[in-house]
Amino acid sequence: MTDFITVADVDAQLGPGWAGTGDPVLAVTMANAWLTAKIKRVVPDPVPTEIKTAGAQVAKEAAAGKLYTATQKEVQSKTVSAQSGTSVSKTYVAGSTDQSAGVNFALALLEPWIKRSGVMMLKRI
Repeated sequence: MTDFITVADVDAQLGPGWAGTGDPVLAVTMANAWLTAKIKRVVPDPVPTEIKTAGAQVAKEAAAGKLYTATQKEVQSKTVSAQSGTSVSKTYVAGSTDQSAGVNFALALLEPWIKRSGVMMLKRI
């Protein structure tokens, strides 16, 4: 796991009370793990402001208990019968979750680092 942000970075971005009743160290650790899983490109040193801002938003969500939560199932299809004794069936997508505004904002900030760079050319030997 890469350390993109620290508690001091998040304090500078969001102020000292950002964690509320949550553990700020654990929240930053969770945010760094989330960022490490999302970022697919090499990040320059020093870490860009966009990544630190995204990390601060994600750390705030983690402190509130909204980052790594139990998964909900998203409806993939729904069938309703209009006959007597109406029946309803739903098919769910496994592992889908709701995303908060903070996570969506963080993903938007990370867009340049999330996508893989370029095209890889393969040559048959």
